[in-house]
Amino acid sequence: MARTVGDVNKRKMHSYYDYSLLFLILFLVCFGLVMIYSTSSYNAQRLNGSATYYLERQALFAGAGILIMIFVSKIDYRIYIKNLPIIKLKPVTILYFMCIVLQLYVLLFGPVINGAKRWIDMGPLGRFQPSELTKIAVIIFTAYIVNLAPKKLDKFTGFLRVVLFISPLLGLIVIENFSTALIVGVIMVAISFVASKKKFYFIFSGALLIAIGSIFVFLEPYRFERIRVWLNVETEDKGYQILQGLYAIASGGIFGKGLGESMQKLGFIPESHNDMIFSVICEELGLFGAFALILLFILLIWRIFIIAINATDLYGGLIATGVLAHIAAQVLINIAVVTNSIPSTGIPLPFISYGGSSVMVILFEMGIVLSVSNQIKGEKG
Repeated sequence: MARTVGDVNKRKMHSYYDYSLLFLILFLVCFGLVMIYSTSSYNAQRLNGSATYYLERQALFAGAGILIMIFVSKIDYRIYIKNLPIIKLKPVTILYFMCIVLQLYVLLFGPVINGAKRWIDMGPLGRFQPSELTKIAVIIFTAYIVNLAPKKLDKFTGFLRVVLFISPLLGLIVIENFSTALIVGVIMVAISFVASKKKFYFIFSGALLIAIGSIFVFLEPYRFERIRVWLNVETEDKGYQILQGLYAIASGGIFGKGLGESMQKLGFIPESHNDMIFSVICEELGLFGAFALILLFILLIWRIFIIAINATDLYGGLIATGVLAHIAAQVLINIAVVTNSIPSTGIPLPFISYGGSSVMVILFEMGIVLSVSNQIKGEKG
């Protein structure tokens, strides 16, 4: 029987929850744990007396991150820009200043590890990298600033206003980790670009940011050295890791040597479970496995894009855009570094590379995106 107009109007509305995105997230996390065990078991046994040392630590953080993701996904994302009842401050503002304090603490009191200050020592829990948390702050704070006056972004001065608000966080990260600052800059620009109706001035802005970034590269000898190593990876001593990664990719062939059968992870690629994990994936699973993983990331980004364009308000759409930019940028940069397409940056592969701070932050962001999807209303019946 055909439905009348009244029947259609009476149909109940229900909240939409992107279970496809949730499945992709859980699959990537589980795949990451498998590959971390595969890449780290030899060194973990040799250095720590347990083949599952790195797996256990990553599983602990991943498990906590999944619980946080599910909890955050059930919270209305608009709560971040509403005043808290007692202290009359917005959570987004608290997070903004908290990240500034944490970044300052790292600069003043953080331990120097491999010549860099990027972490806070948390004892038995390991090390925490505040710049990872800053990515969340930049996403929700930039979205908040843009949401207040989106029409201002139609002019270049409106974009400068956004840059001015984000510059304290961005400036501190540049001092600590230029690679992470690059990701933060991409997030800020992507959110602003999507909200602006006038796109032309972004060409000028992009050229200006590239020029400023180049200055920072040449001001630090070790950054310029990375470019030299990239151009002469076969002759430079510090090109050893990238060269071994390329050997791993080449030796994997089409279908790989088999899971756990990598030779390059046996001390040839230092800390192969970190930023260089993609090279071992190529060696063990071949180009087929590498393309399958890239396809999963494309599907993940596509689902986030669908949520962004269907969000119930501009703020939700901008948050999803920021998370999309974050994941897409890190995947592209990590794979480009591993394949020696760009100089080394130290950017991890999302969900896959070893790192407690990284995986928990990514899962927190996924929780916010799922929260945005949960506010999308669909027809029931």
